[in-house]
Amino acid sequence: MSEESSTLADIPGLMRIENAGREELTAHCMELTHAVYPHHQVYGQYCTIHEYVDCPPELVYDYLRQGHHLEEWTCSLRDFAPTGTPGLWVGHDRLEDDTRIYCKVDAHPESMTVDYHCSWDQGEKLWMIYLMRVVPAALVLDRPGSVITWTNCRHPYYDANPHPDKSPRPDRPWVGDYWDLFYAGHTVEMNNLKAILEHRHRRGLPVCTAPATAVTR
Repeated sequence: MSEESSTLADIPGLMRIENAGREELTAHCMELTHAVYPHHQVYGQYCTIHEYVDCPPELVYDYLRQGHHLEEWTCSLRDFAPTGTPGLWVGHDRLEDDTRIYCKVDAHPESMTVDYHCSWDQGEKLWMIYLMRVVPAALVLDRPGSVITWTNCRHPYYDANPHPDKSPRPDRPWVGDYWDLFYAGHTVEMNNLKAILEHRHRRGLPVCTAPATAVTR
């Protein structure tokens, strides 16, 4: 037994070919595979969606990194403007009346990741993190275009508003009240994103629009 294997053997709960064998591993994976899954088991803590888009990855990344495009493909984020803090913008989330949403874009061209750091009502702590990555479809599907992945993690603040005093009204629903609809809502928005990118690319139109002011990294 190698030194690495000996060290790993001290860790409880590991299931590897060395200690379980092929048959036990296969049987365990079958036990974990079901025809139907409860919603909370699939989307309770994390919500990930993904889509193929017939548009070059460089163009997709360039579109996503320019945060003003959120006003095009999201269902409800509108009217972004600079706050005075470099890189931080504020707009309206029309999901609820009079609700402000703050946003900062963290984009990295080498890995083509675009993360939107957001929050309702205040811009001091941006805790709603939307993690997106653009993958060349040529690498993973052997075809032109892009694969986009989008993940949200259920931050504790989704379950309890940390700043109820900043709400525009006491009876306004909280963003976390919509968590069970995140998969459906984000799927609608991903379909919007796909439709916009493919429409412009296939017609030879500029994918990116020129805003009056841009939300960029």
